[in-house]
Amino acid sequence: MARIRVGLLESSTFMVGTLPVPKYTDQEKTTFATDRETGVKLYTVTVFLMEDERAEALKITVPENGLPNGLKPGLAVRPVELFATPWARIFNGSLSDGVAYRAAALELLVPVAADPGKKAAA
Repeated sequence: MARIRVGLLESSTFMVGTLPVPKYTDQEKTTFATDRETGVKLYTVTVFLMEDERAEALKITVPENGLPNGLKPGLAVRPVELFATPWARIFNGSLSDGVAYRAAALELLVPVAADPGKKAAA
């Protein structure tokens, strides 16, 4: 399948919709999905892509080492190296198709502030 680099408008913004969820290779959820090249666990994060006057929910697969600390719903992020892969399959005689999104990482656009209740190490 062809991987297509996703081009974004200058006005495009992304907001985290859900916490990362582990991907699995089986329906019983017994085996974590991993990156074929690095072996790193893969996670799915739902983000909202907002461009001009529209918004769309995207599920983006991100390797564990590409998830920033402090990632939570509502935060602004930027996908790094975002690619789309069209897919199609026939299951029980019905055609299913869609687009799978993959990013090397998600970057927080606003750094997460330190917890004021914790003291800095001396």
